[in-house]
Amino acid sequence: MFVFVTIILVFVAYTISVKFVYYRYGKLWPRLRNKISTPLYTVGNSNFCPTQVRSSALPRNRENEKPRVTVSETRALFVTAHPDDECMFFAPTVLKLVESRAALYLLCLSTGNYNNQGVQRKRELLDSCAVLGIPSNHVTIIDDKELPDDPAVQWSTALISSLILKHIRNYSISVVLTFDGRGVSGHANHIAIYKTLRHLASAGRLPQGCQIFSLHSISLLRKYLSVLELPVSWLLPSDFCCLIGREEYKRAKRAMLCHRSQLLWFRRLYILFSRYMFVNTFQAITVETKNVKIY
Repeated sequence: MFVFVTIILVFVAYTISVKFVYYRYGKLWPRLRNKISTPLYTVGNSNFCPTQVRSSALPRNRENEKPRVTVSETRALFVTAHPDDECMFFAPTVLKLVESRAALYLLCLSTGNYNNQGVQRKRELLDSCAVLGIPSNHVTIIDDKELPDDPAVQWSTALISSLILKHIRNYSISVVLTFDGRGVSGHANHIAIYKTLRHLASAGRLPQGCQIFSLHSISLLRKYLSVLELPVSWLLPSDFCCLIGREEYKRAKRAMLCHRSQLLWFRRLYILFSRYMFVNTFQAITVETKNVKIY
């Protein structure tokens, strides 16, 4: 009986903590949105996450320095490996940035043709983006034999670099969001994107003012705690945090359901239990501003 009561009390306390996180985030999000409408990084606070300053990877502006990003300049590029990555992993961020009226672009580096479904998956991706709020003319799907949907194939770093830099320059991108070094699911294609962007950032090949954020990979247990994971994400270090509620979750779910060719039983469980359907936390990648000569 004592054990049962203890379990009930712990569950109630945790439920209250989840509600508290939603409450605090709801109060703080307008302020975070205003940080985009003025500078994204302001003097004395270089962190976009609602918690305290977390990372030295985010440099502060000097007082006499021009703000890096304003709402009219905020142009975010999501770089993904396959159709369905945009909603399976990044839906909370996409929806919050759409709410903030940022211009969103998606660069998907393959058609997802692993099972010869590339044509269908391209259509599904466009349907998903329409649900999320990314215009179809802002979506680029790459179909290149050097970038197959295959974890056993090493993707061309030079080709990925060229594609990303072309997008950043053509669309005046100010923020790039992608996977981290573990790729969330461990997929080699996800990790290849991170390695390429990290190389571009460290080599100083990105345009001045362009910022890079990588999506945190977490443990399997945390990954499938659904909303119960939110207090943990809230407390742990991050540079950028996006959290969505019930109505936005329904929209993210509709986007996932657009990928009909991928709706196997475990994907349906993912929709129900994955914390990535509710929250995204990111780490900033340090961007060097040095000029590099290419020989």
